[in-house]
Amino acid sequence: MQGAYLDAISRLVIVAEYKDVNAGAHIVRMSRYSALIGEKLGLSTSEVKNLLYAAPMHDVGNIGISDEVLLKPGKLTEEEFEIMKTHTTIGAKILANSKSEILKLAQRIAITHHEKWNGQGYPNELSGTRIPIEGRIVALADTFDALTSQRPYKEPYPVKIACDIIKSARGQHFDPAVADVFLGNLDEFLQIKEEVAKGKYVNLYNFLQSEQNRN
Repeated sequence: MQGAYLDAISRLVIVAEYKDVNAGAHIVRMSRYSALIGEKLGLSTSEVKNLLYAAPMHDVGNIGISDEVLLKPGKLTEEEFEIMKTHTTIGAKILANSKSEILKLAQRIAITHHEKWNGQGYPNELSGTRIPIEGRIVALADTFDALTSQRPYKEPYPVKIACDIIKSARGQHFDPAVADVFLGNLDEFLQIKEEVAKGKYVNLYNFLQSEQNRN
C-alpha cells in the first residue's frame, strides 16, 4: 500500500476527530482489536491486514450527524437515536462505488457494524451469518472500546463489567465465535489498550504507517 493511499484513508477518517476529540484513540484501538479478532478466527494474513486498514472507516458516516446529536451529553431521545442510526447508511454511501478492495470492505463494515446476531440491530436487521464476518468482528471491537472509554454521555466501565456485558450478549448481540475469541484472549486486548494509552501512536496516519512497515 502506498503512503499516499494511507494518507487518503487517514484524511477520510480524520473528520471524526474534529467531531469528537476522543475519536482518534478509539479508531486506533478498535482497529487493532478487530485485526486481533480476525487473526484469532483464522482469517488470512491479507484479510487481517485489509480489516486493519478498513476498520478505521466504520463511523465515517458521523460526518452527516449534527454535533447536537453526536456529542449530546445525555441519553438520546427516540427521534435523536433514529438520526444517529443513519450514520451507517451515510457511511456506506460515502464509501460506495470504489474499485479498492479495502474501501469495499470498509463500506460493508460501515453498513453492518450495528447489526446484531439475533437480527435486532440496524439498519437492515440482518442476523447470524447474513452479517458479513467483518461486520460481526467490528461490532464487538467497537462495543468493547465504547464501554471502556469515556464518552460525552458516560464514564468508562471497568473492564470486568464490560466483559460481563459482552458475555451476556453472546449469541444475542454478538456472534458467539467472535465473543469467545475476545473473552478467551482478553490479556492481548488489554495490552493493546495499554499501548495506545501510553501514546504509542501519535495519530491515525502514524498508526497505519507503522502497521504497513511491520508487514
